[in-house]
Amino acid sequence: MTATDGAPTALSQGWCALSLLHGRIETHIERALQAGHGLSVREYSLLDVLSRQHDGPGGHLRMHQVAESVVLSQSATTRLVTRLEDRGLLSRYLCDTDRRGIYTDVSGAGLALLEAARPTNDRALREALDAAAANPDLAPLVAAVTGPAGR
Repeated sequence: MTATDGAPTALSQGWCALSLLHGRIETHIERALQAGHGLSVREYSLLDVLSRQHDGPGGHLRMHQVAESVVLSQSATTRLVTRLEDRGLLSRYLCDTDRRGIYTDVSGAGLALLEAARPTNDRALREALDAAAANPDLAPLVAAVTGPAGR
């Protein structure tokens, strides 16, 4: 049997397992964040990425950097940013030195919601990883994510 005659290869099986693990984790976290905080996984990720920018100079990201950070298209990122801006969780403004540049920054309300949601996200992530670790096909991937200590 060759790799082209319909039998799954180790590479494709690994990719399917990784995709399955990601989907299960994301679904579990999504449910927890929606129920507890009215946030989607993407919204949480965006607030998290923006909040981390405050440690260095600038404290903000251009829209194309936001899109790269949350792994969305430019148009999907714009819709996501608009939704969060409408909720008062972040803001956009023009760059002082380059009027073509639009920056995105998390607001105080966004930071507060993020801090409230962070324990929920972390707990849901741990729960999803623990459940996946019980599946023999997913356990090696969980071990790779969690490291040698398993936590």
